[in-house]
Amino acid sequence: MTRIGRSDLDVFPLCLGANVFGWTADRDESFRILDAFHGGGGNFIDTADSYSAWVPGNTGGDSERIIGEWLAARRPANVIIATKVSQHPDFRGLAPKNVRAAAEASLKRLGVDTIDLYYAHYDDETVPLEETVAAFGDLVTDGLVRHTAVSNYSADRIREWVGYASAASSALPVAVQPHYNLVHRNTVEESIVPVAEEFGLGLVPYYALASGFLTGKYRSADVPDAADTSPRAKGAAKYATPEGLAIVDALESIGAAHGASIATTALAWLRAQPTVAAPIASASRADQVADLLAAGTLELSAAELDELGRVSTWSPA
Repeated sequence: MTRIGRSDLDVFPLCLGANVFGWTADRDESFRILDAFHGGGGNFIDTADSYSAWVPGNTGGDSERIIGEWLAARRPANVIIATKVSQHPDFRGLAPKNVRAAAEASLKRLGVDTIDLYYAHYDDETVPLEETVAAFGDLVTDGLVRHTAVSNYSADRIREWVGYASAASSALPVAVQPHYNLVHRNTVEESIVPVAEEFGLGLVPYYALASGFLTGKYRSADVPDAADTSPRAKGAAKYATPEGLAIVDALESIGAAHGASIATTALAWLRAQPTVAAPIASASRADQVADLLAAGTLELSAAELDELGRVSTWSPA
């Protein structure tokens, strides 16, 4: 287990992304994925109140409802649930009344008394940050939330958030969720990691597998319309440059030495980076979960980490 920042949250060092629940994984498959993850030692699940409102027929909160049904059916021990506010169709933005209403709605869908980790999903500069920070602090004071966090915030705005919270003796954020992986490093390593180190924040990176590119499945910029209908395919294809494929080749070689998959190796590299508590990765089928769990225990050597760091200095345009 690893601890998230300065919180009291001890989690398996790989977080299961639930963005696919109610989208590319239906309710029954989502249950199988959750069963496999928890059965294999995983206890950290990440969702958002907006998942997956973009799917025809969905309304938002779909992922939370599935997780809530699974929690009610299985009564699993020691599960840490993270969710987010600001993008649900009915609860957009970070005005204080909206933050409170969205949290209450998430609690109802999840069927829990307290949200373990509550993120501001995206910065909302239309609302004074001091008001948003106070609203999050009130949720902690009132017992609706255990710990607060931010997602997709700049380093400067994180510093401002911490400043307002400190001045008010309010709950300090314990985590930050950035877009971070072997093909998307520069911004995070140059600005977000230093602020995380400064304030004791744990990084919980999303897109840890670069839309599936770092599974090794997508090795061409050409995505056949009929042969691969995955929603991730087009997003992954943009990384299939000579530089990007060199990263996949290095992952394949290093992973082979450990009997590990390309995906497992990519996640293990990310887990080893400064301030990272647990990368987020999703599975649309239960048989994909084993590779995710393996990343929580795979230890790469210093030489292997250096090699992956060397080949991944390229960034896509």
